[in-house]
Amino acid sequence: MKLLPVFIGIVLGVSVSWAQTVKQTVQGRIVDAQSGFPLLGVNIIVLNTDPLLGAVTDAQGYYTLRQVPLGRQTLKASFIGYEEQVIPNVVVTSGKEVVLNLELAEQVLMGKEIVITAAPEKTVTNNELTTVSARSFNLEETGRYAGSRNDPARMAANFAGVAANNDDRNDIIIRGNSPSGLLWRLEGINIPNPSHYGSLSASGGPISLLNYNLLDKSDFLTAAFPAEYGNALAGVFDLQLRSGNHQKREYLGQIGVNGLELGIEGPFAKKSKASYLASYRYSTLGVYKSVGLNFGTGAATPEYQDVSFKIDLPTAKSGRFTLFGIGGKSNVDLISSTESSGALYGTEFTNDYANYRTGIAGLSHLYYFSPTLYYKLSLAASRQEEHLYRDSLSAIDKTPIPTGKADYENNKYSAHLLLNKKFSARNNVSGGVILDLYDFDLANRRIVPGQERVIRNTEGKSLLSQLYLQWQLRFTDRITLNSGVNYQYFEVSDSEVWQPRAGLQFQLTQKQTLGIAYGQHSQIQPLDIYFVRTMLPDGSVAETNRNLDFTNSQHFVLSYDRSLTSNFRMKVETYYQKISGAAVERNPSSFSLLNAGVDFEPINQDSLINGGEGENYGLELTLEKFYSKGYYFLITTSLYSSQYKGSDGRWHSTAFDGGYVGNILGGKEFRIGRKDNTFSIDVKFTASGGNRYTPIDYTRSAELGYEVRQDALAFSESLERYLRADVKLSYRINARRVTHEFALDLQNITDRQNEFARIYNPRSNTVQTQYQIGFFPVPQYRITF
Repeated sequence: MKLLPVFIGIVLGVSVSWAQTVKQTVQGRIVDAQSGFPLLGVNIIVLNTDPLLGAVTDAQGYYTLRQVPLGRQTLKASFIGYEEQVIPNVVVTSGKEVVLNLELAEQVLMGKEIVITAAPEKTVTNNELTTVSARSFNLEETGRYAGSRNDPARMAANFAGVAANNDDRNDIIIRGNSPSGLLWRLEGINIPNPSHYGSLSASGGPISLLNYNLLDKSDFLTAAFPAEYGNALAGVFDLQLRSGNHQKREYLGQIGVNGLELGIEGPFAKKSKASYLASYRYSTLGVYKSVGLNFGTGAATPEYQDVSFKIDLPTAKSGRFTLFGIGGKSNVDLISSTESSGALYGTEFTNDYANYRTGIAGLSHLYYFSPTLYYKLSLAASRQEEHLYRDSLSAIDKTPIPTGKADYENNKYSAHLLLNKKFSARNNVSGGVILDLYDFDLANRRIVPGQERVIRNTEGKSLLSQLYLQWQLRFTDRITLNSGVNYQYFEVSDSEVWQPRAGLQFQLTQKQTLGIAYGQHSQIQPLDIYFVRTMLPDGSVAETNRNLDFTNSQHFVLSYDRSLTSNFRMKVETYYQKISGAAVERNPSSFSLLNAGVDFEPINQDSLINGGEGENYGLELTLEKFYSKGYYFLITTSLYSSQYKGSDGRWHSTAFDGGYVGNILGGKEFRIGRKDNTFSIDVKFTASGGNRYTPIDYTRSAELGYEVRQDALAFSESLERYLRADVKLSYRINARRVTHEFALDLQNITDRQNEFARIYNPRSNTVQTQYQIGFFPVPQYRITF
């Protein structure tokens, strides 16, 4: 708490020192929501300005609003034959121009004209084919919410149906599913785990590779998603990178928990619409360590750095080339022989050395054959490296004894071809092909003297192919049917599957919407699982997991959304998910890959078959007051059950069956001194059921000298409930052509000791409780100019 007086002193001191009267430019592009073709002649105005500020889009859909007052502004876009759109809470600052791109939906007229009330921007996703269980988010939300650490995954944990009760990783549990059921997509390409220290088979990690300063409005989906999304059981992050400012060069500097960051964007030339955007970050966790703050790695200091970029090159006929990429490397040495207690990673019995590298680069081309027909081709290459080395420590003098080594490398070459045809305001059809070619080299082995074993040692290539077709039929402005089908084929196991999807949305009144959706979703197993080696009785070796088929899931969702006022809504969703073909052991046991991601250890089970089942169901409530009159709040509650059946034929709770999760967050913005300087307080409180675990068989463990769990009681017990409160203080100062932002995120402000795990100690035959991060203040400074 010693940082709080310093923060307040900086806020008060700087607020007195700057006083300038400045205005800013708002610019962007407006296109048809179904075809993406630019709209000429759209009127866009800034409400509540005198004289009224307005502009009209040109032939390429671009508009520019100049001399816009600083602060939160409301814009309105209108065009004959299209649904009017009102965009509230556009934050205008002095240090950076606002780039706001919009999509307008064409009206379907049935006899007399129907008046459509524009929905709040957060309820309208980029993907027009979503019916239920979907929400958009933007840069401001990712940076504003207390406790989110500027991370899209941690931010999404505030939404209904999502649990994330792990302070040190950003893995998210969607409706009781394993975190590995999540699909990450960037600029239309399916990408590997975008996290520092993120393993090959995981979907998250301690630090995100994704830089929120480069994100555009993006989508988060949790069930029954459209047919273009394959190879996912639980949810989808469909991320978009924003384009750089094509009118003016701008700079960004930032320092915080995610590192020291430098960014630049601007046009390639005057009068050119071509732009670039780039950012570089370098770890600053060494500074936190020096002042005694614990972030879960004991005495070790993680090191990481990353770079992100996007180049946007418009062409004739409203087409464009886009080049984009993200990449990073990270490493940490967890030396338990010299370690103090309090580390979440590693144990007091081992030394662990970890090195990771991830890189993604892509090129896309968009071309319009006509205003209603376009194609988009995206090509990308990605690489993941994971190098791990472990020593066990002598019980006598902690002498390191080599135990295990893993070297994983996976190159993936991806292509996504999309063809979209808008036949009318009623009918829009799209289809495509997605190809992911895996080029892998996977090797890991146990090297304990006398217990040597090669667990994996393979290299090769394999193709995951997808075809999809989607159709949107708008019977009226109030009734929409979204349907489609996805086909997948995986070369390793020679497996194929067809996946139908359908969703129907009814706008009952101007304030009430009912949605119902069904989807079948299938996913391959984590790549490294297929190549686990089995020693056969005759001494030969076989890869007994190689024939594993897809795991399949059926989603059923019913949704009701009601606008209580223009800025306040209630949403209720209920769902049922049936899972079949889950990977379980051939011999009777409680093991199931539906529990993958419960801890940091790799999964090395062999002799797996697709004989398992799963079942998730629940009820979710969202109450949300969108930002207006200087404040907002979001209340989400989820009640759920998550069960699975292993090859033992018994139903068990999954590791993620917490039963409930609730979030209350909100914020208030105050004007300090001049009206364009603001001080904000954001708060968050989370409560959720604890993760489940399998109790120890102490008698058997003492006999064998290592941990033995009671398989018949798999995940029958749970950790204590997870409770956490966060408070974030921030101050924005608008000087002339520069904006300064100071923030102090006081995470776990009550210093509650939430349980992380219960670790077995073979030397004392006892269990030790490992706790998560305590009070953790996160200061941040950001400058744009």
